[in-house]
Amino acid sequence: MSSSVPAPAEHSPGLIARLGAEALGSLFLVLVAAGVKIFLNPQSGPMPASLATGLAVAAAMIAFGYVSGGHFNPAITLGNLIAGRIRAVAALAYVVAQVVGAVIGAALVYFVVLATPVLSDPRAALGTVAAGFGEHSAAQTQMAGVLLVEVIGSALLVGVFLGATAGRRAVPAPAPFAVGLATAVLLQFGEVVGNLPFNPARATGQAFFSPSWALEGLWLFWLAPLLGAALAGFVFRGFSDAATKPATDEALDAEDGDDDLDVEDAGTSVAAPVDVPAKPAGAAQSTDDARDFFDGRKGQ
Repeated sequence: MSSSVPAPAEHSPGLIARLGAEALGSLFLVLVAAGVKIFLNPQSGPMPASLATGLAVAAAMIAFGYVSGGHFNPAITLGNLIAGRIRAVAALAYVVAQVVGAVIGAALVYFVVLATPVLSDPRAALGTVAAGFGEHSAAQTQMAGVLLVEVIGSALLVGVFLGATAGRRAVPAPAPFAVGLATAVLLQFGEVVGNLPFNPARATGQAFFSPSWALEGLWLFWLAPLLGAALAGFVFRGFSDAATKPATDEALDAEDGDDDLDVEDAGTSVAAPVDVPAKPAGAAQSTDDARDFFDGRKGQ
C-alpha cells in the first residue's frame, strides 16, 4: 500500500530579502543610467544611455524579480498597490528601499566622476543627467509639458509592467524584456524633453549629487509619475474586476508569509482563468502573482 508524501510548503521570501532586492536593483539601474550617459563616447561605446538603462531594467528583473517582484520604481510599486498586488505598509517599505538604493547608486557614480581628472566638477557632471524643466531642459520644455510627458510615460510604463506580469496564462520569459524595452523607448522620448526618468527614486538619487536646481525641482518628478501610476493602477484594476470575480475576505486573510507586510496579493485579488488546472492537494497556495511569474509557476 503506497503512502502519499505531502508536497513541501513553499515559503515566500521575507520582507527584508525583498527590500534588499529592491535596493540592489535600484542601485544597479541608477549606476547604469547615470554612468553610461556621463561617460558616453559614441566612438568607443555607441550604445545609447536609454537602451543601456532598459537592458539594466530587464537584467535586474530577471536577477531579482523572483524575490521582490522586480519593481525598482516607486511608480510601479504604487501601481501594484492600487491594482491590489501589494499591501500599503510593504509598498511604503519598497519605496524607501528603492530610494536608498538609487542614492547609493548615484553616490558610486559621483565618486567615479570624482576620480576622473577630465571631469573637474562631479556635481556638474551629475547635473547633465538630472531631470529638469525650463532652462534645465535640452528642449527648453516648460513645466506643463514635462508634467504631461511624465504622467503619460509613467502610466504607460506601469501599464506595461502590470500587463506583462498579470494572469496565469502569461509567459514568464518576455516580461522583463517588455518592461525593459518600454523603459528604453520612453527614456529616449524623455531625454530631450528634460532627462525624464519616469522613476522618482532614480530622480532623487541623481538630484542628491547634482547642482541645487535639481533638488528644487524634484517635487515634479515625484508628483507626475505617481499620478501616472495611479491612473494605470486604477485602469488595470478596473479591467481585472471586470474579467474576474471579486476576492472574498477569507481569501485575503489566507496568506502565507509576513501577515500585513506580505507583498504581492494578485493571486488573491484576481481569480485564475477557468481553464487552468487546480494545484495538487497539499501544495501551498501562492499569493504572489509577480513572484509566481518569475518562478515559472504560471499555469501549473
